[in-house]
Amino acid sequence: VVSGPLADFAVDRRVLLITGVALCIGALSAGVAWCLVQLIGLVTNLVFYHRFSDALVSPAANEHPWWLILGAPVAGGLVIGLMARYGSDQVRGHGMPETIEVILTGSSRVEPKVAVLKPISAAISIGTGGPFGAEGPIVMTGGAMGSVVAQFLHLTADERKILLASGAAGGIAATFNAPLASILLAVELLLFEFRPRSLVPVAGSVAVATVTRLFIMGGAPIFPVAARMAEVHWQIDVLAVAVGIAGAAVAIGATHLVYWAEGAFPRLPIHWMWWPAIGGLIIGVGGLIEPRALGVGYNVIDALLTGHAGLSLIVGILVVKTAIWALSLGSGTSGGVFAPVFMIGSALGAFLGHWFPHVFPGFWAMLGLAAVVCGIMRAPLAAIMFTLELTRAWPAMLPVIIATITAYVISVLVLARSVLTEKIARSGMHLTRDYTTDPLEAFLVGEVVRPGPSPTPAGASISSQATLRHAANVFAESDGRPLRVISPDGCDQGHLLMKDLLTARLHDLNEDTERTRHLTPYFPRPPQSAVRRWASARRNGRAS
Repeated sequence: VVSGPLADFAVDRRVLLITGVALCIGALSAGVAWCLVQLIGLVTNLVFYHRFSDALVSPAANEHPWWLILGAPVAGGLVIGLMARYGSDQVRGHGMPETIEVILTGSSRVEPKVAVLKPISAAISIGTGGPFGAEGPIVMTGGAMGSVVAQFLHLTADERKILLASGAAGGIAATFNAPLASILLAVELLLFEFRPRSLVPVAGSVAVATVTRLFIMGGAPIFPVAARMAEVHWQIDVLAVAVGIAGAAVAIGATHLVYWAEGAFPRLPIHWMWWPAIGGLIIGVGGLIEPRALGVGYNVIDALLTGHAGLSLIVGILVVKTAIWALSLGSGTSGGVFAPVFMIGSALGAFLGHWFPHVFPGFWAMLGLAAVVCGIMRAPLAAIMFTLELTRAWPAMLPVIIATITAYVISVLVLARSVLTEKIARSGMHLTRDYTTDPLEAFLVGEVVRPGPSPTPAGASISSQATLRHAANVFAESDGRPLRVISPDGCDQGHLLMKDLLTARLHDLNEDTERTRHLTPYFPRPPQSAVRRWASARRNGRAS
């Protein structure tokens, strides 16, 4: 053991074992990400081009009959509905809420069949024109692999959570070649903690997944942007605030549309198995209006971020993609949210760029991407790093930060929950995204100890140097009975009652709510010698 009760971190050498397992999961998750991308390409080619090829191609690369554009997403939705009903209902949804729910309520246990059914359902959904990304299903699939391995090794629930997050983050890193963003995403959305015991394994998994990607998918950035600029003028930073405001507005509107769809489909007088087909019909209608809104759309994102998109494409994506993505997502079909949000945000930034000063091609699209991603997902650090790692446009870091944080503060003030947590809330659970220091860790038992023996028999003994967090654990093990407090030299120091834990909570509450002024005006008195000199000079008429 390398940490004591008052150490900075609670960690032991078991973290090395978990990290070793996470390294293997990272390599596996990279392989799963590659397989899913190939499978999406295969389904797309079979459905829209009637050829056997695994090359990732857009459904809109060629013109297609109207009945194919309209019917393919409906057929894909029917297959997904059948898979969800007779296979596993966890294939429904975009992956992130389902993964979070497994962590919160299922002790991070995922059925092995989910690791197979989820990528297949996602490939069918996206390959038949669904306006989704592969990353959400990869999160669920990679997480399922980590969970299955952890169950096989008979690990604890916390260790299963760590390996689940390791598999999910590894899959994201392999998909987008964005290692730091993937780690931050795991911390902000999956782990619900920032501790060495979880950060080290997740980082190891991401590192291995990123290296593995070099050999199977290459190491180039996904959407490279040529950021030719010496410096960013302050006027550009001010306009970044405007992009953040616009990004928050789009994010809030899209989130409300998803809320509405998720509430509307359960009111339909049909079994939920048919909902994805109805979502497919919405996708097909949108594809008839703007075919380039169908599929993953990496080519469209690249055009937006490199300044090669015309105004008709920008407006079409901004309107049609947002509508069909939000409405079909509420139907419970399978697919991820990252790529659609990347596209919507890039389209918003490119639209604003028609009126804002030119910086470099794709600059305003980058800011729009970061703002909308953050506004919808409420993960600001991950949004910033995704934007920069996807494009490698590092000189634009400060404007990206400004736009992201502007969208973030508006989103959290206006929306109680995000697209990722609303589904969890509707199932009767609450997830807080506030990560703060536990007040029980800041107080020692000796600071709140009661003198004398306890009024009832003590359930256990505890050191006066232990934290109240440790005392809470001992209380839980001793059915809440009083604790005998022992000083460092082994003498009785008194007792502790369970209500004494409220001392720390009350202190935390006061710190959070009380508004007091501790600063008082201070006018230092001059030394007596200076006073005497001033008085003498005044008597002689020389004082001013």
